[in-house]
Amino acid sequence: MTSEELPGEELFLDRFPDEAQVVRASLWSAFVALGIGALAGIVQALHRVGYVRFIDSADYYTVLTLHGVLLVISFTIFFLVGLFTWAVTRSLDRPVENIRFTWAWYLTMVAGTVLAGVAILGGFVDSIPISADVLFTFYAPLQAHPLFYAGLAVFIIGTWLAGFDWFRSWWIWRSENDGRIPLQTFMVLTSMLMWYIATIGVAISVVFFLLPWSLGIIDQVNPLLTRTLFWYFGHPVVYFWLMPAYLLWYTVLPSISGGRLFSDPLARVVFVLFLILSTPVGIHHQYLDPGIAEGFKFIAMTNTMFLLLPSLLTAFTVVASMEHGARQRGGEGYLSWLGALPWRDPAFTGMALAGLMFAAGGFSGMVNAGMNINYLIHNTLWVPGHFHLTVGTAVALTFMAATYWLLPQLTRRRLYSRTIGLFQVVMWFVGMVLMSNAMHRAGLVGIPRRTAEPQYDGFAFDAGLSSVAELDAQVAIGGTLLFVSVVLFLGNLIISLLEDPMEGTVDRSLPPALSGPEDSPEVLDNLSLWVAIALLLVLLAYSLPIGAIVADGGLFGPGTESYPVVLSWLEVVT
Repeated sequence: MTSEELPGEELFLDRFPDEAQVVRASLWSAFVALGIGALAGIVQALHRVGYVRFIDSADYYTVLTLHGVLLVISFTIFFLVGLFTWAVTRSLDRPVENIRFTWAWYLTMVAGTVLAGVAILGGFVDSIPISADVLFTFYAPLQAHPLFYAGLAVFIIGTWLAGFDWFRSWWIWRSENDGRIPLQTFMVLTSMLMWYIATIGVAISVVFFLLPWSLGIIDQVNPLLTRTLFWYFGHPVVYFWLMPAYLLWYTVLPSISGGRLFSDPLARVVFVLFLILSTPVGIHHQYLDPGIAEGFKFIAMTNTMFLLLPSLLTAFTVVASMEHGARQRGGEGYLSWLGALPWRDPAFTGMALAGLMFAAGGFSGMVNAGMNINYLIHNTLWVPGHFHLTVGTAVALTFMAATYWLLPQLTRRRLYSRTIGLFQVVMWFVGMVLMSNAMHRAGLVGIPRRTAEPQYDGFAFDAGLSSVAELDAQVAIGGTLLFVSVVLFLGNLIISLLEDPMEGTVDRSLPPALSGPEDSPEVLDNLSLWVAIALLLVLLAYSLPIGAIVADGGLFGPGTESYPVVLSWLEVVT
C-alpha cells in the first residue's frame, strides 16, 4: 500500500506515543490469549461431539480450563485495560501521570497470566506435579496448583493498579478543570468501581482459602463458602467484560454510523445502574445449592431482573443513535433507514451484529435467572450456549470489530483488507448462531456441560424433532467457523502491520451527543454516592447468606470429604 494523505484529527499515536505503546501491548496480549484460547476451543468442540479427537478424554478438562481462563479472563481484560487506557487518555486529553507505573501494572498482569498458564499447561505433562484442571469456575472442592491461584491474585492486583492509574489521571484533571466528567472517563471509572467491589469476594477466596489450602497450610476449606465467594465475583465479571463493549457501542458505533450518540445522560444512567446492581445477584448461579435458603435465592432472582433495565436502555439508546446516523446519510422510512448504514465497514457490521446477538443472549439469560425455569437448564449445555452469546459474541465480536477501527490510530497502518474483515465478522456471527443454537437446544433435552463424554451408557437423549447427531454437527460446524474467523482476524492484523505507514491524519473523531451531559442531573457524577449504595446492596444481599454458611459448616469446613462424587471424578480426570 502506498503512503497517502488522510483527512481528520491528529492520530492518537502522534499525540500520546507512550500511551499508544501500552495500548498496543495490551491488545496484542489479548490477541495472543484469543488465538490460544480459540485453538483450545476447536479441540474441545470436536472432541466433545466425537468427530476428531486430538487428546485423551482425561486431558479434555485441561483444555477446557485453558479455553475458559484465556478467553473469559485474559483476552477480555487485557483488551479492556488497553481500551480503557485509550479512552481515559483521549477523553481527558492528557497523558498518564507516570508511564513507568502504567507499564508496571501491565507487566504485573502479564506475570499473573504466565503463572496461571504454566499451572494449567502442566496438566498435559504427567511427569511434573503441576496442574490446574479446575475450569474457569475455580472454587472448591477441585484444587489447583498454588501457581494457578498465585497467578490469579497477581493478575487481579495488576487490574487494581490499572484502575488507580486511571483514577489518578481523573483526580489531577479535576483539579485543573471544571465541569462534568467526560463520558468515556465516566464509563471507565464506574466500571472500575464495580470491579473493585466485585473482586473483594474472589480475593478473599483465593488469598485466605484456596491458596493456603493448595499450599497445605490449612487442611480443608468450606466448599460452599468458596463457591459463594466465587459467584459474588463471577456474575459481575460478566458486566466487567460487557462495559468496554458498551463504551464502544455508546461512543464509537454512533460515529461510525455517521451520526451522534442519542443521549449522554442515558449512557451515564446505564453505567450507574451496572455499578450498583451487578454484584448483589451472584446467588442466582446457586439455585441448586442446598446450603442457601430459598429466600436468599429469591432475592437474588429479583435483583437480577432489575439488570434488564440498563440493557433495555442500551438497546433503545444505541439503536436511536444508529438511526440518527442513518438518517444523516440519507436514510428514510420506518425501517428502510437500516439500508443507509455502513454495512460494508467491518467495524460497524461487527459491532451491530454483536449487539443483535447480545439481545438473544439477554433472552436466554432471563431463563437462567428465573428460579423455576433454571431447574430445567442448570448445568446443561444451555449455559455455555448463553455465555457464548454474551462474552463469546457481544464482547468478543465487538472487540474484534473495534480493533479494525482503532488500528490506524495506534499503528499508523490502514487495515490490509476490509473485505476479509467483513467476511470475518460475518463468519463469526454465523458460526455462533449455529453453535449457540445447538447448545441451547441440547441443554433443553438435558445434555450436560463440562464433560468430555456427554453420552451415558444405556441412555439416549431425546432431541425431539431433530437428533443429537444434528445438534453435534451444528456444534462442530459452528466451532470450526469460529476458529477460522479468529485465524482470519489475526492474519489480517499481522499483514496490516507489514504495510507501509500512512502519512497525515485519519478521521477518528467522536462528535458530542445530541443530548449532552448538561441535560442530566449532576448527581449522576457523584461516584461516592453510587459506591455507597452499591456496598449497601451487597451487604443486604450477602451478609446473611454468608453468615448462615459459616454458622452451618464452619469457616474451614465441612471440607472436601463431603463431596465424594466430585472427588471421585477428580481422581479419574487428574
